[in-house]
Amino acid sequence: MTATKLDTWEAAVQWLRQQPDQQKLVLDAYYDDPILQAAERYWRSGEWGAIREFLPQAPGTAVDIGAGRGIASYALAKEGFEVTALEPDASDLVGAGAIRALFNEVHLPISIAEEFSEKLPFSDNAFDVVFARAVLHHTSDLSAACREFFRVLKPGGRFIAVREHVISSERDLPIFLDRHPLHKLYGGENAFLLKEYQNSIVSAGFKMDKLLMPLESEINFAPYTPAEVKAQICMRLPLFARAAPALLSSRSTWTIFSHIAAKFDRRPGRLYSFVATRPQ
Repeated sequence: MTATKLDTWEAAVQWLRQQPDQQKLVLDAYYDDPILQAAERYWRSGEWGAIREFLPQAPGTAVDIGAGRGIASYALAKEGFEVTALEPDASDLVGAGAIRALFNEVHLPISIAEEFSEKLPFSDNAFDVVFARAVLHHTSDLSAACREFFRVLKPGGRFIAVREHVISSERDLPIFLDRHPLHKLYGGENAFLLKEYQNSIVSAGFKMDKLLMPLESEINFAPYTPAEVKAQICMRLPLFARAAPALLSSRSTWTIFSHIAAKFDRRPGRLYSFVATRPQ
C-alpha cells in the first residue's frame, strides 16, 4: 500500500497500524491497543526506568506536555504524581479521548487540558515537574514554550524534556523529514539545532542539570537496550572487537565513549534529552 497525504495525525497513525510491515514501529511507538497494555509496557520500559532517576524523590504535581495517548501521564501517576495531561488533539486514538479512556479504566489521578504548550492554561508555580516527551521539536515557538514551562514550574521544580530531534545544520532538516516514517503522511515533524534547544531552555531561566547525548542513555536509544546498542558498536569496530565488550561494560567508560561519539554523530534527527531545574 502506498502512503498518501492524510488530513489528521489520527489518520496517519491509523494508516500505520494497518500496515503489516510496520507492526514493530507501532509497538515501539506505543500506538497499539489495548491502550492500558501499551501504557503499562511504557512504565516498565528501560526508557522510563532511566527517566525515573531524574524525578523528584517526593511525588507532587506534574504536567505532561503534549501527552498524546497518555502513556507518560500514566507512568507519572504510577509513580505517585497528581498529573495534568496537556493535549490539544481530541482524538480517541492519539489524543485526549485516548487519555480519558485510559484513566477511566485505571482510576489514577489525572486531569486533562486540551491546549497548546506555547500558552499554558495554568497559574504560575503550579507544578513540581514539567515533563515533555518528544514535544519541543513540535513547538511553533520554542523559546516561548520554554518560558511557559518555566512560569508554571515551582521554584526548585524539575523540567524534563526527552527524545528531542537534533540536526547539525539547517541543510539536514529536509533529509530528516524525508526519512521520517510518518511525516510524509501528515507532516508536523521538525528538528532544531542542539544550541537552539539549549539557548531556549537556559534563556527561559532554567539551570541545565543534564544534557543526555544520543548514546548516553536508554531514554534516547530505546526501544533498543544498552546490550543491543553496545553489540552493534562492537560489530562496527572490528579492530577493537575483542576489547570493546569489556571497555563498554563499564558505566564510566560508556559515558566517556558516548560523549566522544556525540562529537562525530551527524545523523539528522538523532535524539537528545534535557533535564533542568527552576532555581529557588
